[in-house]
Amino acid sequence: MADLSARDVERVKFAFSIYDFEGNDTMDAFYVGDCLRALNLNPTNAVVEKVGGTKKKKEKILKVDDFLPIFSQVKKDKDAGSYEDFVEVLKLYDKSDNGTMMYAELEHILMSLGERLEKDELEPVLKTCCDEEDEDGFIPFEPFLKKLCEGLQ
Repeated sequence: MADLSARDVERVKFAFSIYDFEGNDTMDAFYVGDCLRALNLNPTNAVVEKVGGTKKKKEKILKVDDFLPIFSQVKKDKDAGSYEDFVEVLKLYDKSDNGTMMYAELEHILMSLGERLEKDELEPVLKTCCDEEDEDGFIPFEPFLKKLCEGLQ
């Protein structure tokens, strides 16, 4: 925890307080991932589970002093990916080298790689973050990533 700045500690305490629904300086471990993401981190569900997040409510309760080391650990994690990393990955699907990719390919990637999404989970994300497909089925991928990764840049 010594590696956290006073500003980091202040931000963590504020975010933690938002998930302190009981007002008793505790947070249900079910909200660890949400709290970390509110702090502009990008942990996978597997990372959240590894650091102590739970899949069910009321299994584990954390105090802010329990959460600070979790934040510190996830903040140091270099495998979380950044906006720039995601741009580089999607450039692999940019066959015309013009900043676009097939909408169907993006849909396939999100449903089949990493932490897979189901079609019903994916549709609202794509509807919110993607521009309309052109007549050939292409979308610009950078606006999609910017909307998806807001706050990570």
